[in-house]
Amino acid sequence: MDLYNKKIHVIGMGMTGLATAKFLHHRGAVVTAADMASGENMESAVAALKQLGIETVLGNQYAEGCDAADMVVLSPGVPHTSDFLMRARSNGVCVIGEIELASRFVTAPIIAITGTNGKTTVTSLLGDMLKSCGLNVFVGGNIGDPLIGYVDRDENADWIVLEVSSFQLDTISTFRPDIGILLNITEDHLDRYPDMSAYAASKLRIFQNQTGRDIAIINGSDPWIRRFSDQIPGRRWVFGDPMPEQRGSAEIADGILRVKTENCFSGNISPKPDLPADHRADGVFRIDISRSRLFGRHNHDNISAAVMAALAAGGSIQGIQAALNNFKGLPHRIEFVRTLHGVTYVDDSKATNIDAVYRALECFEQPVVLIMGGIDKGGDYRILEPVIQNRVKHLIVMGEAADIIATALGNIVPTQRAASMADAVAMAYHMSKDGDVVLLSPACSSFDMFKSYAHRGNVYQDEVNHLQ
Repeated sequence: MDLYNKKIHVIGMGMTGLATAKFLHHRGAVVTAADMASGENMESAVAALKQLGIETVLGNQYAEGCDAADMVVLSPGVPHTSDFLMRARSNGVCVIGEIELASRFVTAPIIAITGTNGKTTVTSLLGDMLKSCGLNVFVGGNIGDPLIGYVDRDENADWIVLEVSSFQLDTISTFRPDIGILLNITEDHLDRYPDMSAYAASKLRIFQNQTGRDIAIINGSDPWIRRFSDQIPGRRWVFGDPMPEQRGSAEIADGILRVKTENCFSGNISPKPDLPADHRADGVFRIDISRSRLFGRHNHDNISAAVMAALAAGGSIQGIQAALNNFKGLPHRIEFVRTLHGVTYVDDSKATNIDAVYRALECFEQPVVLIMGGIDKGGDYRILEPVIQNRVKHLIVMGEAADIIATALGNIVPTQRAASMADAVAMAYHMSKDGDVVLLSPACSSFDMFKSYAHRGNVYQDEVNHLQ
């Protein structure tokens, strides 16, 4: 792909946008980097780009010139349906995202993971598994290091493992993972998509360019995935409920994950021949998950998907088992904070949608004091009614969505409003007793009161650790 002297606008100047602008500049493109934000938050980004001679545009003028560019590259946070982008496309401008751009320069085989929930856990766990098997692995995408950064550094990985969001999938055209993983499709981002069908279609784009040589690892228990499974061209490896024409399967019983696969593997790496016979008797690979620190039904799905992908990439049972045993989980995902007076405090700030809260509550048999709230994303909180009736003793709501959540759920459980995280934690402290769980699981994005879900989780943990 020739970029020399092409006029390219990069929209969004966060981590991904900066890496994209630098990549394009290094290949001779005439780059303009733009962001609708302005002020102090953008000073360091502007300084870094100007040092390279890259023009920057901030504020209300950020979209100007896109319809006269040769190409526009979007960061994930920029809606691909914006009016100025529709005008650019009508003028023949190529509008793509960073993942699509970077993939055109990648030669290593790719494993891409998407889904409403669990994709960061699976991406990180799978990366650890392949590294434990002795493979050189790049892990990034929607988490940490953008794929364009890998390309710009001219690295040489055996496998690329990417978390890919629906927003990134909206802007692909040729992106094709050798192994694609779709974990689940549940209500999320309905403030950006018109309905669930549109959101599901976005997630399913991960498979749109696969061929019969590629592998599609999917959740057979997910209704949306089952509905559209006949549109998946890759070889279907299924965890959860079995599906027609599946070529691989995974099931868990008595603490053992049993994976049955085809006698064919994706990419350019062959399966290791040194697997002990007791691990694959009758053609079935066996992984002991009883020692894993990931608990709950949803994490059984996550483990199943990661193990299937690791086997498909040629990983060894020994390496996969070692990585699973050592994996500690990720911050702000059902993370233990402390126990005080017999009450367990748990941080699940990453639960930014309703289904994630449902899955978190299913992990606890004890009575729960639940803290929810933030910016509403358009989902139906009434989905939580059964699990709240069974698990939750008190509900504390906060942030912009407080009234919406209270209206939906306040009639089935005692509900109070908190003005701040400190207020919410203090309320939970007084409402809870020995044997209870206090759980922050917001079901909302964080940007009304916090910089990110991680910032929200850190504030929660600070408040909990300050309790006497």
